[in-house]
Amino acid sequence: MNEVELLNEPVGGILLTPKGYRALQVELEHLTVVKRPEIADRIRESQQHGEFSEDNSELDEVKFEQAMVENRIAELKTIFGNAHVLEEDQIPVDRVGFGSLVTVLDLQYDDEFEIRVVSSIESDPTQDLISNESPMGTALYGHSPGDEVLFEAPEGKKRYKIIKIER
Repeated sequence: MNEVELLNEPVGGILLTPKGYRALQVELEHLTVVKRPEIADRIRESQQHGEFSEDNSELDEVKFEQAMVENRIAELKTIFGNAHVLEEDQIPVDRVGFGSLVTVLDLQYDDEFEIRVVSSIESDPTQDLISNESPMGTALYGHSPGDEVLFEAPEGKKRYKIIKIER
């Protein structure tokens, strides 16, 4: 994989970190092995007991949930069909790149924390998984330890100093 492909996503595919790939595999397994059968059982049991009538909103809710699960399964299968999983040694440590674990210092609040730069599919700010397409991810990308970056966040301008970069 070349440098241009690592900047965002490879042409014709989706770049995932090994941990993100595993998390999506676990989600797919849960949906297919647990959720899909649960929903089918709920529909079958209710139909056997005659609990669902034509105008029953409970049936509509279960069918809606079933559609959501099936859509997510299809989405995950599409992701896996187009995914390129980054090898651990492809994660840069001399500069911020895809998959990098970055320790930053918020210069306004003197608060140090870690984030990992991931694809938008893997991103979850509550778990400190920041999209490479987000304002923060874009600002940090390509910078090295000691660099300061300034970017516009939803709550205003942010200024961070990169302390260290790990895999």
